[in-house]
Amino acid sequence: EVQLQASGGGLVQAGGSLRLSCEASGFSFDDYAIGWFRQAPGKEREGVSCINVRDGSTFYADSVKGRFTISSDNAKNTVYLQMNSLKPEDTAVYYCTGGYPVTEDYYSDSEWPDYWGQGTQVTVSS
Repeated sequence: EVQLQASGGGLVQAGGSLRLSCEASGFSFDDYAIGWFRQAPGKEREGVSCINVRDGSTFYADSVKGRFTISSDNAKNTVYLQMNSLKPEDTAVYYCTGGYPVTEDYYSDSEWPDYWGQGTQVTVSS
């Protein structure tokens, strides 16, 4: 059974930091890509970042470039999303996703992932 367990969300003040974790199981972690999507109330779902685990290639939405960093710990089958300089507009439910390796043109398309984990709430206060 494929599982993507997201954690690390919470409430933080603007300018603060959070680190989200996504622990994967049930598939060959090294052969997949792990991504993060987010959805705020009343807004469309947005692809935030993605990492192709085997070659380490990473992609970021323009809205988070320079502030967010995605990384993987292959020994732990876990992907991290380090979020710094958080802004109120980063407030959303963040979802961990998994699928076959993806290109920069496609990682933000919500049709790409084969698997979705439960969301974790990130709230940034002003």
